[in-house]
Formats: sequence, structure tokens, C-alpha cells
Amino acid sequence: MTFCINASRSTAPDGPLLFEGGVAAARKAEALLVAGRALAISNPDKVLFPGPKHTKLDLARYYIDVAEGALRGAGGRPNMLVRYPDGIEGEHFYQKRAPAARPSWIEVVELRFPSGRVARELVPRDAAALAWLANLACLELHPHPVRADDLEHPDELRVDLDPVPGVAWEQIRQVALLTRSVLAEFNLAGWPKTSGSRGMHIAVRLERRWTFDEVRRSALALAREVEKRAPKLATSRWWKEERHGVFIDYNQNAKDRTVASAYSVRPTPDARVSAPLFWDEVDDCNPADFTLATVPERFRKLGDPHAAIDRHAGSIDGLLELFDRQGQGDAPWPPHYRRQAAEPPRVQPSRRKRASSRS
Repeated sequence: MTFCINASRSTAPDGPLLFEGGVAAARKAEALLVAGRALAISNPDKVLFPGPKHTKLDLARYYIDVAEGALRGAGGRPNMLVRYPDGIEGEHFYQKRAPAARPSWIEVVELRFPSGRVARELVPRDAAALAWLANLACLELHPHPVRADDLEHPDELRVDLDPVPGVAWEQIRQVALLTRSVLAEFNLAGWPKTSGSRGMHIAVRLERRWTFDEVRRSALALAREVEKRAPKLATSRWWKEERHGVFIDYNQNAKDRTVASAYSVRPTPDARVSAPLFWDEVDDCNPADFTLATVPERFRKLGDPHAAIDRHAGSIDGLLELFDRQGQGDAPWPPHYRRQAAEPPRVQPSRRKRASSRS
């Protein structure tokens, strides 16, 4: 992959400004040649991260540098777009539908949602597609856990370790290591990464044999088992008033949910990255060490810690059997989902108690 500067403009490759009549003016575009495709980064000097002064061009170059790893997490999958056109201090928005104005080589696939609506979402396949997304000021990659050629059978179970306020990073690491042990007992390999925010994610590759509901059920069984073994550290409780420690968000596996994938740049002041880890790094890793500025060099030196993930697709049959043995039934779904037949009352426990005391 090579960079190609547009020779028709009199601008130095490293110079952020042109001078017109002695007045500084922002460059209008930067031409790149990526994966054999020509594309332009508009307003390349637009600052997306005011602190470190990372620009839109910096974001594009970052995704080109880590493309192999980023595509392992988000490539070949429909992606929801999360755009920050005015940088992290401006307004951002979620965009399910791929822009109508797009190059012919940008792939899309049609998704159908429970509401009955449909959307054609973008499917990145190469580094050029990642750079094109960066040009839209998409900081994060938000893929669905399915491949574009089979939208009904997830190939990834996502363990989202989400700490309640005040929980120390050390506790998150402890829960991650315990989760790894539980997964191993069910012959499943977990692949950890920092979330780029406050928590940690563990990706589990699956054979494509189960529905979304079955994968969510297996994630719920896993969350309950981790909670059972470390009740002071972790919880599977959906209602915030009942949570403590590290919440294992099983609902990230409900259909149409997405999470920031490996190598996603997050909207933090220091431009942190959701960075894949080797398991022996979990004990002493610091999320602040993984940023847009540092991760490309780490990638060049160490490669991708998740390079072998696709060779370890496993079965959730054991977790589904565990769910049946636990005998606890379903747990609450996110509020905007249609009420499920076996779902418990979708009412906060404290409100249920007040209603019961008045009756």
C-alpha cells in the first residue's frame, strides 16, 4: 500500500497549508492510492482530536497502517457508521444506511430489522474502504457479528465487560481472566481487547450454526456463571440499580447490536484505540498506552494478537446446556426490543416493589 500525493497541486506532502496570495488556506483534498484504488481525503487537515491535534488524514493513515487487523474484526461484515464530522468535541451521529454517493467498489448488503425496516449497510473489504470511511470522519468501526454472506447466523459471541462507576481497572482484568477460564472449560477461545473506553471486550469466534437468540442465550449463561464464581466482582444484572462491580453485558449479542471492533479509534481526548491484547498482557496493560499515535508501531513490531482468531471457531452447545441447567430463564432485553415471550417483567425492581407494597 502506498501513498500518492496529487502532483497537480503545489503543496508539500507534509505541509498542512497552501498559500494563496500570501494568505494561509486549508488544503481541499489529499489524493491517496490505497490497495490499488485512488481516493481523496477531503479537508485532510480538519482536526478531529484537538488535544493531540490528530487530523482526518491522520485517521485515514492510521486505518491504512493497521488495515490487516482492523479488517479481521470488521471486514466482510455490515457496519453501522458512527460519524464525527466536526471532531470529537462536535456533534456525532449514527448512520445505518450507507451513503448513496459512494464509489462503485464500496460493497453494501441489505439488513432487515425486527421493526420491518431495511437498510443497506457498508461492508469494508480492503484498506481503501477503511480510508474511505475515515474520510467520512468515522472514527469507530461498528460491525455486526455476522458475515455479509450469512446475515442470520453470528460467527462471534461478544463479551462486553462494562464497569459501574468507581470500579478499578484491576477488577476488570480479574473478571476478564476468570471469563477466559470459564470459556476454556467449554472449549471456547476468548480473544481480549481493551474497549478503548472504560472496559474490556472478549471476542469468541463461533461456527455459523446458531441464531442470534441462541448466541445471546449462551452469552447470558456465561455471564451468570462468571457472576456465580465471583459474585463480589461481576454481575449479570440488567437493571442499573442492581449492578455492582463489572457488568457482563449479555445483551450486546442481541440482533442488530454492534460494538466498536478491534483497532477502532474511540472519541476520547487522547484518541484511544480498542486494542487487541495477548492474554499475558492483560495482567498489567494500561488502556492509555493504546492510541492512534502508538498502535501502528505496536502493530508493526508485534503483529496482530488476534491473528489466529478465525482458526478457532467453536461451539456454544455447552453454554446452551449450561443455560438449561441454571434454570433461571430469560433476562431483560434492551428497552427498544419487542417484548419476548419468556422475558421477565420489563420493570425496574424498585418500582415493582413499590407497586407490590401499595397493592
